[in-house]
Amino acid sequence: MTDTRISKRSFLRAAAAAAIVPGVSEASQTISAPPVQPPNVVLIYADDLGFGDLGCYGSSIQTPNLDRLAQEGVRFTQLNSASPVCSPARASLLTGRYSTRLGVSDVLFPKDYLGLDPSETTIAAMLKRKGYRTMCVGKWHLGSMPQFLPTNRGFDEFFGLLYSTDMPPLQLMHDTNVIESNCDISTLTQRYTEQALKFLANSDGSQFFLYLAYSSPHIPLIASKEFQGRSSSGPYGDVVEEIDWSVGQVLDTLEAYGLEDNTLVLFSSDHGPWYQGSAGILRGGKGETFEGGVRVPFNARYPGRIPRGQVSRSPVSIMDVFPTVARLCGAPLPAKHLDGVDVWQIFTGEAREADRDILLYFDGWHLQCARSGRWKLHVARYNSVVWGPAPPGGRINLPLPAPELYDLESDPRESYDVADDNPKVVEEMLSRIKDLLPTFPGQVTSAWRYTQSLKVENTPSGALPVLKTP
Repeated sequence: MTDTRISKRSFLRAAAAAAIVPGVSEASQTISAPPVQPPNVVLIYADDLGFGDLGCYGSSIQTPNLDRLAQEGVRFTQLNSASPVCSPARASLLTGRYSTRLGVSDVLFPKDYLGLDPSETTIAAMLKRKGYRTMCVGKWHLGSMPQFLPTNRGFDEFFGLLYSTDMPPLQLMHDTNVIESNCDISTLTQRYTEQALKFLANSDGSQFFLYLAYSSPHIPLIASKEFQGRSSSGPYGDVVEEIDWSVGQVLDTLEAYGLEDNTLVLFSSDHGPWYQGSAGILRGGKGETFEGGVRVPFNARYPGRIPRGQVSRSPVSIMDVFPTVARLCGAPLPAKHLDGVDVWQIFTGEAREADRDILLYFDGWHLQCARSGRWKLHVARYNSVVWGPAPPGGRINLPLPAPELYDLESDPRESYDVADDNPKVVEEMLSRIKDLLPTFPGQVTSAWRYTQSLKVENTPSGALPVLKTP
């Protein structure tokens, strides 16, 4: 698998060439030395927050602390979340692998007996082996059976919910114990923050990894009393502004305890917005593999290591967090193949592209798109939107009558299909997809074969495909 991947790199670099800022030399893309002292890592993750929901991404919602995080580090404009829905996105974040390799292809529910495969290595498990203290605060959503719980996945401590706030019963847990059988949603953001601050205060000079996964702005939208009605953007703005306040508390605590200069702080969202959030200018939202469903905010700060005030337009993936953190912390990578790559030089501005294979976009087990540099190729699509009524015969993943190619540099809205003008790019990306698919579990290859066997009408470019009836 690895040899095949490397053999295609020459095409991938050529396809992405137009997206590279001129003047970046080969020498500048060599790997710089890791810090002498491994950093602490704080990874903050929102639920259903859209690309256009922060002030630094153009929102009218007031987010001064998240804007400050961007100003003091780097703000990414092309971060791919790895899935348009919750559980798969979180699985990919914590392992650096496609969720379809992990057995977490779709959203998990309280009745499910599934979860993140215990054989997979999480960031927490990797860093714990290096002597890091580890804590998960907030939403888990990767399985509720004992073997799947955070405290069995590398975390020393857990405080939070196992599922989303619209999946009762809302059992608040501390480690493996239920401490409240039906918690008050309006208190969660501040209670999560309180636990996070307590963890930071107890650092005692030892290195730590804090995974702070807020349950908001997922519905139901209920801010604490202190934040209800504060925003000019209604309840959605209220909960986002409360998250921003909470992030400010984390940043202030790091500074107060002298931890700021040796802590990498990352902030992102699991996927695009649902009902009231904003994907900015992007098309689509949660549950869709258009950019609005998978492109999310991503800010990173590491004083003295990441230059201030950067804006990176390089395509990166949330799966890249794992190998990048591993490198910074001097942790050995797991034996299993990672789909993420080390993008530390993009964080620092030393490079403008990652040396990576094409990125694949899955919806469940179904491959729908691929990304290489500026190019995004759509090859399949459901015949209805995920939140709308299913058409007669049910919701089916269908092949497109012809692959659609979008230039995301000039057309981030995915409005203009340029496949006819770039047949070589289409051909090479399709070839790479066919090479990669056999490296995935049988569910992926079976789903691909079934989708490709279906016949569709000559649907207009960018539209939902229509199943051809005999």
